[in-house]
Formats: sequence, C-alpha cells, structure tokens
Amino acid sequence: ESAMASEYRCVGCGFRVKSLFIQYTPRNIRLMKCGNCKEVADEYIECERMIIFIDLILHRPKVYRHVLYNAINPEIVNIQHLLWKLVLGYLLLDSYRSLLLRRSDDESRFSENSVLISVKVLIGVISANVAFIFSFAIAAKCLLNEVSRRREILLGILISSYFKIFLLAMLVWKFPISVIFIIDILVLTSNSMALKVMTESTTSRCIAVCLVAHSVRFLVGHIFEPTTFFTQFGSLLHPSPFFRIL
Repeated sequence: ESAMASEYRCVGCGFRVKSLFIQYTPRNIRLMKCGNCKEVADEYIECERMIIFIDLILHRPKVYRHVLYNAINPEIVNIQHLLWKLVLGYLLLDSYRSLLLRRSDDESRFSENSVLISVKVLIGVISANVAFIFSFAIAAKCLLNEVSRRREILLGILISSYFKIFLLAMLVWKFPISVIFIIDILVLTSNSMALKVMTESTTSRCIAVCLVAHSVRFLVGHIFEPTTFFTQFGSLLHPSPFFRIL
C-alpha cells in the first residue's frame, strides 16, 4: 500500500490535499476524497487523455486544476527543465505563426530572402514575448496583487497556451489567416482560465491581465512586422473562408 506524498489540489474546490489515491496493486487504486468538499479529489486520474484534452478545450476549471497541480509530480519531473522546454516550444510555435503571416502577405519575397526573414522574425518574436512577460507581471501586480509564485504562474501560462499546437495543422491543410487570429483568442481565454485557477481571483480581473499582456505583445510584435497587422486586420474583415471550411 502506497500513497502519493506531495501537495496536490482538489479539482472541485481547489483545497490542498496530501494524496490523490492509494494504490494497493498495479491495477487497483482507491481515489481519495477532499477534506473540504467531501468529493473525490481528482476524478481525472481515471480518465482517458482524450477526455482531458476535450475538457481543456471547453475551458473547465476542474481539468485546469488537474493539469496545473496534479498531473506534474515535482518528485519525478524536473520543473526547471520542463520550463525551458516549454519556453523553447512556445517560441518555435510563435515564430512559425509569424512566418505564416509573412508568407501569406508576400509569398515571393518570403522565398527569396528566407534566411534574413527568419532572423528578423525570431528577433521580433523574442522581443514581443519579453514585452509580454514584463507587461503580464506588471498587470498581475496591479490588478491581482500577485508578486510571488512567478515561476509557477509562468509555467501555467505556457501550459495553457496549448492551442498554439493547432498552428501545425497548417503544415497539412491550408486555412485562411483568420484561423490564426481565432487561435490567438483561444490562447488568451485559456491563459485567463489558468490564471483564475492559480490565483483564485475573479474572471474579469484575470481576463484584464491577459488582455493587457497580449495587447502589448501584439503591438511590440508589429513594430518588427508592420505588414502582418494589415494581414490580420484584413482577415477579420473577411472571415467567410473559415466558415466555408466548417
């Protein structure tokens, strides 16, 4: 008989629990109940990954608590290494997003100066995300009074940006540029939900913090990529191709 010996969270009320389950045999476990709400602390332990992924897309707070608090065991996973891997993946996906916008704006020029453009895109992406981090920290301090747990919140924001993975679908299928804007909106709402779960603040304040940070990131990014602003703005005026795909 063994139990997980770290601090976890009840996915229902967010109350701290010492263990999520007791394992008697490799195929026989008993889920623990929360001492606060008296419900099963984390029912997602027995759920398939597809169910977890669907609930993430639906922005359910319970599954965000499961992913952000209970799915990562600090005793097994090196949090620092995981953080750097997520940062690298985030920057690569963000660079690919910028390349998609630039390529759609002028495909011929993109093919002629691909190396120079890639370097310029990388500089723009790094600058925009540095501005995002600083503006997020300032907004969180002003609106949420959140100055501690910086690494934990950064990890949560990176994990909750999983919608960026859908950009890879453009390697296989051709979508209108409006899809990129829709993915940006979903990333913002997902970040807001993760921030709400981690800080237990109001939804409006969390949305405001994320909106400020993403707006600053958007503006700084378009200092380096001014033409993509008109590309995105045009995609909002003509969203009909996306609905034709659906």
